Parts: sequence; structure tokens; C-alpha cells
Amino acid sequence: MGPRPAYSTDAAQQECGPSPRHRQCLLKGCEAWFRSVHPLARYCSESCQRAARHWSQWRANRRYRRSEQGKACRREQCRRRRERCREPNERPTCEAAEREGYQEAEAQKKISCSRPGCYECFAETPRSPLKKFCSHVCRRALRRVREREARWRRRSPAVGPLLGPSMVVTPLKASS
Repeated sequence: MGPRPAYSTDAAQQECGPSPRHRQCLLKGCEAWFRSVHPLARYCSESCQRAARHWSQWRANRRYRRSEQGKACRREQCRRRRERCREPNERPTCEAAEREGYQEAEAQKKISCSRPGCYECFAETPRSPLKKFCSHVCRRALRRVREREARWRRRSPAVGPLLGPSMVVTPLKASS
């Protein structure tokens, strides 16, 4: 008797092994379902990876500007610009002068969401000072990804937290 009809006898399919799981793109706004090539894939395409990197840089710049060093650097930039504008040939036109000015600081400190691609900011409240997400949807999306990555790392002890799967070093056998 031959194999059961439910099982495939295609040699190409048997070589590949089980197909990777479908998952949702982590980037807010995309959230497309895709078939991952690697167990730790978070984004469906290169464009989503670039957008997530842009968001990460935006968030880091925002954090730096709030620090004392960032504020001092910005004060120095403004001082240098004021010195340049004092020269007669570098005076800004009326339109440019009207656009400049002091922006009033908002009453409450705004925090950005921790989900990649989410640019929403929310106020820090005394009730929940450790809040990191703008909504439960963003919180669940990142939690789902982190839990999946933790499960994968528990199953693959050879891959450390800093090493990706392409960076795993396999020891060479000593030649006799």
C-alpha cells in the first residue's frame, strides 16, 4: 500500500520542512499579514523596516532634546543663529521673522508610544507614571511579538540575546 492521500509525497515539499507561520507586521498602520522567513521577523517588508528605523530615530531625537545636554545644544544653536542674523546682509525677511517665535510649552509632559510606527503622544498621569503605550492595541501588539521572541530564544539556547541567527558561531572541528 502507498502513502495516505493526506500526506504529500512531493520531494521538494519534504525537503523544506514545515512552513513558517503567518504573522502580523508590527508597524502601526501596516499590520499586514505575512509569511515570515525567519522566526524573529517583525516586519513584512524592507519599507516597513525602514519606517520602524525612522520611528526609532525620531523617538531617540525627542528623548535627547528633552535632556539637559540636548537643551544646552539647542540653546547654543539658537545663540549662533541670533549672532548671524545681527549682520545686516543676513537679516531674515518679514515673512521669516513672523514665523519665528517662542512656542508655549504644554502644561503636561507628553510621552510617545513604545510601538514602532506609532507617533501618538499622551500625557503622563500621576495614576500611571509608567505607562508606555497609547492604547491597549499597541500594548498587545508589542507584547505578542516579545512573547513569541522569548519562546523562540528558550527553544534555541545557542542564540544569545545579542546575537541574531546569522551571527551564531559554530565551533570548528579540529582536524586530525
